[in-house]
Amino acid sequence: MRNPGIVIVGAGVMGASAAYHLAARGRRDVLVIDSGSAPGEGSTSRATGGFRAQYGSVINIRLSLLTRSKLLRFAEEVGGDCGYVPAGYLWLAESEDVLTGLAAGRALQQAEGLTEAAAVTPDEIALINPAVELNGVLGGSFCQTDGFIRPLGILNGYLDASRRLGVDVAWNEEAVDAERAANGRITALITTRRRLHADVFINAAGAWAGALGSACGLDVPVTPLRRQVALTAPTRALPDSMPMTIFTDDGFHFRVRDGRVLLLWPTPGLAGRPFDATVDGAWIDAVTAKAHARVSVLRDVPVDRGGSWAGLYEMSPDKHAILGAHPECENLFLINGSSGHGVMHAPALGHLLAEIILDGRAITVDTHTLRPERFADGDLNESAGPL
Repeated sequence: MRNPGIVIVGAGVMGASAAYHLAARGRRDVLVIDSGSAPGEGSTSRATGGFRAQYGSVINIRLSLLTRSKLLRFAEEVGGDCGYVPAGYLWLAESEDVLTGLAAGRALQQAEGLTEAAAVTPDEIALINPAVELNGVLGGSFCQTDGFIRPLGILNGYLDASRRLGVDVAWNEEAVDAERAANGRITALITTRRRLHADVFINAAGAWAGALGSACGLDVPVTPLRRQVALTAPTRALPDSMPMTIFTDDGFHFRVRDGRVLLLWPTPGLAGRPFDATVDGAWIDAVTAKAHARVSVLRDVPVDRGGSWAGLYEMSPDKHAILGAHPECENLFLINGSSGHGVMHAPALGHLLAEIILDGRAITVDTHTLRPERFADGDLNESAGPL
């Protein structure tokens, strides 16, 4: 391709989804560039692969429902294996405030058509996940159509389908600067290899979206946040069919993937080291202790400290995605800031960004609440309860 019409920066799951949905709508003049040398070297491969529609904001529920409809057709429409398994998400409450918050979120979910989201009692929780120690658990929420996906399956599916449709992908190419006209439009993107001219540019740089914005002389309010994963040794202590199980009060959660248990517990990022994705040994000790206290069958299962890993969330100020044209640059489109929901919402967000670019607005879902200018307007998204 000599003269791309659309340049996407970032070949992770978000950029790949945008490329595929644009090409599927007939735009074959798309170029995707990435500083990595191969697919999955950024945050996508480090995702734990959860999928849920149990959210506390209407827009996130709608994004999940659109994504779910696309996951169910993924093999037929895109090709490859997205890995969607409706094993469920089980949210547990150990305080009245959290139980009330789960109920508030559930009311929104059911109003949006997620009627299978249901309140569960401790006795019902014991049937859904018998491994959980229920001391102090008051109740919770369960949705059987939530579950798991394969991040690299989605990424590679979209990249392969994009290439079949004529999209070009260039590896080992980093965007470092931009030339802009007096009206703010980008006229050329400067990379480590060349000067790229196009009509449309897309920031799909994930946790590095803010840095790319700075290279273009623009503010993109996305900051990286480290999330760590402790991995057990191979075990049959828990079944693969076990739902994602979350102790909502403190955020500890766990799931089974490929015969191992993933132990997760959110902690603050590292001050002064925003892009540090190392794993803290003290954190592994702490999350292991939580697992042993709450899941007794794991007490004899060792943790694979060397196999544990960390990745970077791309956080926005209100923990919701940023979707649409930058308010100071009409031909730079943002698909950023999903705040830990990137892989699960990538199918929906790529679809909707293609509509915004090609149709002038999102049609399938109203994305007004995700518009980039909401931060300047002081119109931030809020979530009901802890979801």
